[in-house]
Amino acid sequence: MEYRKPARQFRAGKEKPGPKVGKADDGKIRLNRFIAHSGVCSRREADELISNGLITVNGKVITDLGIKVSAGDDIRYKNKRLRAEKMVYILMNKPRGYVTTVEDPHADQTVLDLIDDACTERVYPVGRLDKATTGVLLLTNDGDLTGKLTHPKYNRKKIYHVFLDKAVTRNDLTRLTEGVEIDEEMIAADAVSYADPEDKTQIGIEIHSGQNRIVRRIFEKLGYKVKKLDRVYFAGLTKKNLARGKWRFLTDKEISMLKRGIF
Repeated sequence: MEYRKPARQFRAGKEKPGPKVGKADDGKIRLNRFIAHSGVCSRREADELISNGLITVNGKVITDLGIKVSAGDDIRYKNKRLRAEKMVYILMNKPRGYVTTVEDPHADQTVLDLIDDACTERVYPVGRLDKATTGVLLLTNDGDLTGKLTHPKYNRKKIYHVFLDKAVTRNDLTRLTEGVEIDEEMIAADAVSYADPEDKTQIGIEIHSGQNRIVRRIFEKLGYKVKKLDRVYFAGLTKKNLARGKWRFLTDKEISMLKRGIF
């Protein structure tokens, strides 16, 4: 069942647009952008690598954050040459029982097992869904975009369909929008409502907090047990027409909209 936002909600927040993505003007790009495009990390994290003297360009240690580089430059991190990979964007409808990690010696199955032959590039999950949670998951090698999709300041929308062990009271719906204390921090839903008016054990919740297992934890704090959790929306992406356990490449239009942050 897909969660649909009802006409009336207890509370709704507006999503802030992300920053515009600039274009290289002379065939060169900023060093931090090149590093992000190599799949090592986000652009912000690349700045830290540069500042700490961990990046060399053509054999010289570079600490200038404003330097631009060309594709032919020899750029290295930990003495390994970095190459700007082809950017890959994969949308998956994650099934239950798979771990969202690149490597986990204790996991029988990871989401990468489901896209084993999708591409030659090394992709990784954006954000995290726990082993029991299903739904929308993005995988990519675009470190810069990953940073924009996961950092709280960009306020990217996430919507979950939650199945609980008992009916949720209207008072608790209100408490969810007012805030529930988790780890000494007040976490509030941006919007919440009954997903099925005939079954008050099913809740649709919109939230942007990136804390681990946050949806399960806030319901547990209110005395409910989550029986099933399905992410139906992430930063403008849905699992429409995508069967559980299946995946597809994003369209050029979807990639452009993600980067522009207009969802």
